[in-house]
Amino acid sequence: MKQYIFVFITLFTIQISSAQSEHAQVEKTLQNYINGSSYNKLDLLESAFVANATLYLTGRDGDFKRYTPKEYTGFFKKGKKGEFNGREGKVIAIEIIKDIAMAKVEIAGPNRSWVYIDLFLLKKMDNEWKIISKTATRIDNPKK
Repeated sequence: MKQYIFVFITLFTIQISSAQSEHAQVEKTLQNYINGSSYNKLDLLESAFVANATLYLTGRDGDFKRYTPKEYTGFFKKGKKGEFNGREGKVIAIEIIKDIAMAKVEIAGPNRSWVYIDLFLLKKMDNEWKIISKTATRIDNPKK
């Protein structure tokens, strides 16, 4: 009986360790997104996405549009690479189911002058987690 309990505990520990490892890998991809967009590191930002990812966002003109990762990283071209641009990001939630994941990230501007919630779908491909889709909504109360 003790052998069975030992085997069960060992397998349970391995399963938890594996889940924690997957969580850390998803978190790394999200941090690449956050750090790339906060420090104008276009290569790091783009590395978080698959090339054909879909980003559904409301543009500055108010129109809801679909963007590619290249178009999205272009939003950060004017900033100096490596210099903090005021965007602060924080991972709020991650849920992993086998080789897919959902994540929620809060992105806030300087002094929380604006706040967005970003929702991501991620997929594990070639042993690496990548963002396959993103959408966002503004949750603060902008002055009119």
